[in-house]
Amino acid sequence: MDSSHPEGRTGLTRLGLVDFRNYSTLDVTLDRRFVVLAGDNGAGKTNFMEAVSLLTPGRGLRRVNYGEMARAGGSGGFAVRAWGEGALGEVRLATLVRPENGEGAQRSVRVDETQARSADELLDHLRILWLTPAMDGLFTGPAGDRRRFLDRMVLAIDPAHGRRAADYERAMRQRNRLLSEPRPDEVWLDGIETQMAELGVATVLARAELVGLLAAMIAEMPDDGPFPKADLTLEGGYGTAFAATAASDMEDEARLTLRRARALDARAGRTLEGPHRADLAVFHRAKAMPAALSSTGEQKALLIGLVLAHARLVRAVGGVAPILLLDEIAAHLDPGRRAALFDIVEGLDVQSFMTGTDAALFDALGSRAQHLTVSNGRVEG
Repeated sequence: MDSSHPEGRTGLTRLGLVDFRNYSTLDVTLDRRFVVLAGDNGAGKTNFMEAVSLLTPGRGLRRVNYGEMARAGGSGGFAVRAWGEGALGEVRLATLVRPENGEGAQRSVRVDETQARSADELLDHLRILWLTPAMDGLFTGPAGDRRRFLDRMVLAIDPAHGRRAADYERAMRQRNRLLSEPRPDEVWLDGIETQMAELGVATVLARAELVGLLAAMIAEMPDDGPFPKADLTLEGGYGTAFAATAASDMEDEARLTLRRARALDARAGRTLEGPHRADLAVFHRAKAMPAALSSTGEQKALLIGLVLAHARLVRAVGGVAPILLLDEIAAHLDPGRRAALFDIVEGLDVQSFMTGTDAALFDALGSRAQHLTVSNGRVEG
């Protein structure tokens, strides 16, 4: 397969940065499907990846406030600009953050130099997926981390999911504030709970659909592949609190659940039941055991397998080849699995960015990759 980056394939052809992290300025041309960034720890490899991750909604792969991304000693704001081939053709995308003005750093997004109404418009052009070392503890960490992981997977195939989830959280905060009052307005509570029920059930159904589609994609993969298969189930939230065949029945039940729980939730100071309490349970299929009880190496392999299956799903369902950001992906893989990973990613026909401190780990890619060296906020290749 030709691993160059010809016109007509989804991916980036150029990236420009100003005052982002340890980059004063950067302008780099990207001309391969594989882009390898090698350099010492702290050189700026993950910063580069984080910049790319800001070409999709959200706060990027580190999930920090925008103000923290601005270069120390710089203007106080930053710019990430990208040129490439998106789902709708050639496109120029930009994420711009102005210096803080007392209200926190504010992000704006431009598409072909036109101000976007929201960052959600980025999903019309690119779908960006990532795997970072910080995710290695996904299966043993708090449920909130797995929910975020699940919701990012849903967002890549259902762009409306992010707005639904945000609207649900906003309504829930309003309900919590009302319940904290001595005599909350019940009519107002009824309206908020109706909204929460509708948004909550839609969120649960979208998650359930993603899990089902991902399970079908995993089933198509060979049992003896280099990365073990995972089984996924949803636990908690409206999806398991009650069972109903129709969404309208689920909404009615969710609304009643919220109404009955008012006194309990008021005492707790928060909403105790809903999709914000759901968890994604992951199992190692071959060993029939929870991923959390698997070895560290098995957990890493399971996670890689999930991300690769999701990339296949995004392409199959949405018809858009995603961009993969694989931070420090090769360091803990043996040579066989490393070579297998490279071949699988090439077979996906996606653009992938990979980082590592040892450039030799990527020698097997040869001329298939654009090899870049990162040093003190500079990129050479």
